[in-house]
Amino acid sequence: QVQLVESGGGLVQPGGSLRLSCAASGRAFFTYAAGWFRQAPGKEREFVAASNWSGTNTYYADSVKGRFTISRDNGKNTVYLQMSSLKPEDTAVYYCAATPIGSTRSQNPSVFDYWGQGIQVTVSS
Repeated sequence: QVQLVESGGGLVQPGGSLRLSCAASGRAFFTYAAGWFRQAPGKEREFVAASNWSGTNTYYADSVKGRFTISRDNGKNTVYLQMSSLKPEDTAVYYCAATPIGSTRSQNPSVFDYWGQGIQVTVSS
């Protein structure tokens, strides 16, 4: 069973930046597609970004394109989400997710089999 742990969240000013990390267990994680989702209070969990197993193919929600970057270091079993030009509407609990499928273009959370516990990101002045 894959275990995912997010870190790097916190409180930032609008226009600021933050880097989230997702540390994964298991030797086979480098073969998994990985993604980031977020959920604000009273709203459904929404897709943010995803990467294929190698990090060569990445996909983003329109709301974060040009501001967020997903990357991964398979040697460290870690996936990152670099967030820049943060807006108050980016405030949410952010979740790291993974699927044994090596590459998927799906933005449906149900496609991802493994999830971290979530980490709070708050963008406020």
